[in-house]
Amino acid sequence: MQEVFDRPDPAPGRGEVLVRVLVAGVNPLDHVLRSGPVPGLDGGRPFPRVLGMEAAGVVLALGEGVDGIEVGDAVFGFALTGGGTYAETTVLSAAHTARIPEGLSAVVAATLPVAGTTAVDALDQLDLPAGAAVLVNGVGGGVGLSVARLAAGRGLRVIGTGSAAKREQAEALGVRFLDYTAEDVVAATRALVPDGVDGVVDLVGGSSLRAVAPLARDPRTVISVGDASVSDLGGRFVERRIDRANLERSAQLALDGVLEPVITAVHPLADAPIALAAVESGHASGKVVIEVG
Repeated sequence: MQEVFDRPDPAPGRGEVLVRVLVAGVNPLDHVLRSGPVPGLDGGRPFPRVLGMEAAGVVLALGEGVDGIEVGDAVFGFALTGGGTYAETTVLSAAHTARIPEGLSAVVAATLPVAGTTAVDALDQLDLPAGAAVLVNGVGGGVGLSVARLAAGRGLRVIGTGSAAKREQAEALGVRFLDYTAEDVVAATRALVPDGVDGVVDLVGGSSLRAVAPLARDPRTVISVGDASVSDLGGRFVERRIDRANLERSAQLALDGVLEPVITAVHPLADAPIALAAVESGHASGKVVIEVG
């Protein structure tokens, strides 16, 4: 059961900052955490608990050992120790939190810890030259559209797979969109790139990953964000960097318009269950956020 409840402000521990939340990002991992503890990510805290892994807000207090952040700073980052971000206040890990640069909104900043840095990490790992062709398997979600926008900014040719509802958002970014519900995306990709693509960023996993992986000319250029079994296919799991430096880099890319997220729904805190249900369904296009402050 999901409901809104009152709780005292959490106290920031060593290496943490207490933040008044302005905007929280909604991610598939949130409903995974709702189903049970994920070791290393949620601190093993019991239910009832607050969901949410990323947020933007204003620093209210500092725990011991925090450097480079001050009370009153506008920041964005990860709640990695179970504080939860679907709330008026939360604690963020200071090492995984950065200042919001002037000119960048809190709404945009709140989408960057997960979708923004994942897109940067996946494309950095591929390291493809301008003009190369990359297939984004599952292009319509928050991460997929961020990958597509960043890839286009790097001069890559982007082919993306998704359902019909995701077409408009993807094509607006210049993606050559393939609707897996209406066509054979493997055959369609081979028709577009007979020699195979230069890289694959997989956001779906499972049988879909196994179907598209052979489209890469080199299996080592298949990067999966959610399915570690990609290594069985000769590919690689994404190497995540969620430190302050990568957050700052993602924020600058967003400020420059290279990594600007596609935000398709903004919900009030009272509608957090609706926001999470939309992401859990798999049908939400782009990024969904909860506006708290």
